[in-house]
Amino acid sequence: MSSATVEPRTGHQNPIGWLWRHFRDFRRTRPFWGGLLAMIAGVPILYFPYAHLSLGGLTIAMSTTAGAGSLFIGILMILLGLTGWFQPAVRVFAGIATILLTLVSIPVSNLAGFGLALLPGLIGGGLMVSWAPLPEPKAEGATSHRRGRAKAAENAVAESVATEAAQSPEATEAPETAEAAEAPTAKLPVQGEPQQPAAGPAAAGGTVPRQAAAGDPEEAK
Repeated sequence: MSSATVEPRTGHQNPIGWLWRHFRDFRRTRPFWGGLLAMIAGVPILYFPYAHLSLGGLTIAMSTTAGAGSLFIGILMILLGLTGWFQPAVRVFAGIATILLTLVSIPVSNLAGFGLALLPGLIGGGLMVSWAPLPEPKAEGATSHRRGRAKAAENAVAESVATEAAQSPEATEAPETAEAAEAPTAKLPVQGEPQQPAAGPAAAGGTVPRQAAAGDPEEAK
């Protein structure tokens, strides 16, 4: 038994391969990288205003009046990244909103998280706006296959018709009939052309005797 006829074993599948195939299908059917960069950009915007950094023996807190704005912008950017993942139909709106929030976070949220959220936010928003779903290869393959079969059938019909027309006896008799129909039956004299004298005694130089009329007495004598 060849390997082509062996049925695949469904009970012993590799779980890592199964997860990778599903992840690949998930990634290819939505703006995955755009949404991921948008969520990454929302983390530093959300983190720094509420973080307590220790520098040596000093504790630095950057909790300012921009904390509420940073919280709002960071959460929105994370939600927009998830929206691009699970609702690809609104990817254009999510991408534009991500770009605008990234630009607003420059003056509002510590220069967009000290610049860490600037590039991921702009690139992620642009990727979500420019993403488009892939065409279905199966539908296109079936359509092209049907078109090829239709063209082959049309060519076969045209060749069969041409062969039958060439082998039929009417095709050989047609030129002879056309020549016979085109040949003139009689030649008419052209206007202005001198007519040939008729054959007979007048053409030979003789005279035609005139018959005597019944009422002429001289001719009767």
